[in-house]
Amino acid sequence: MQEIAITEDKPLLTGQADTTKDAELAARILLDQGQEHSVETPHGVLHVTLHGTRTTRRPAILTFHDVGLDSKSCFSPLFKFEEMQEIVKNFTLIHIDAPGQEEGAATYPAGYQYPSMETISEMIPAVLQFFNFRTVIGVGVGAGAYILARFALANPDAVEGLVLINIDTNARGWIDWAAQKLSSVTSSLAEQILCHLFSQEELSSSTDLVQSHRERISKAPNLSNMELLWKSYNSRRDLIFDRNSAFKCPVMLVVGDHAPYEDAAVECNSKMDPTTTSFLKMADAGGLPQLTQPAKLTEAFKYFIQGMGYSKICEMLIGLVLI
Repeated sequence: MQEIAITEDKPLLTGQADTTKDAELAARILLDQGQEHSVETPHGVLHVTLHGTRTTRRPAILTFHDVGLDSKSCFSPLFKFEEMQEIVKNFTLIHIDAPGQEEGAATYPAGYQYPSMETISEMIPAVLQFFNFRTVIGVGVGAGAYILARFALANPDAVEGLVLINIDTNARGWIDWAAQKLSSVTSSLAEQILCHLFSQEELSSSTDLVQSHRERISKAPNLSNMELLWKSYNSRRDLIFDRNSAFKCPVMLVVGDHAPYEDAAVECNSKMDPTTTSFLKMADAGGLPQLTQPAKLTEAFKYFIQGMGYSKICEMLIGLVLI
């Protein structure tokens, strides 16, 4: 009989870790509202919320939200999900709010030149420098996915992995532009954004999630700021890449079935390196899978970071009989 221990290149925790302290840390992070910071960048100030300790032994998990949301409404249900705590307790979380989108943000004056998607992506390195992180695992939704993808392409050494939910890497074509112009005349800003966030099935059913977001967006005190981000996203440029010049890190593409950007995510997947890319099309997930299917997304995320070499479990095979 022989004992064989299989170890990992990048363990989350050592074998001698105090499990009690781990549980206490997980509970504290779960209840912690986060440490809020205003980070100066070359292109303006970003509101950033940090959860956990600033340990730089591992990459931080850095998130970026979609239009019509902020970091809390976009990611809190996912990262406060019970099964996610195994991951949360071992990584620092850095939630970035797009300029002017955080709770209590001051309204920009008339004529304010809102930054482009490219400019916002160029603000992220200052956040990493502020917290002294060399690398991150990015998690972005919609506009946030586009921003993080652009950041990763420009800074490949700073990104160890990407989870891109509802990404559309293409600029709006003339037909889309005309449709958007017509929609801006016939629909309110809140309805335009809801059509961006949710599937037609969800909108037709008028689910509780849709209703709560409709009320939150329509009554948002910084609605004009939200409109600026919406216009900036609709003015995005194409992300130019292919299988030979794509991302240098593992990527997981996620989209809900019948989500508004299902076709765009499928097209993005066709441009990616299949050896480093996984594509997850989630059934019954709608337009915001991180809110409607946190259990499935958490499981997928665990496999994703385990594939990157980050797992606290060291398997040991005992009782292997050599014949």
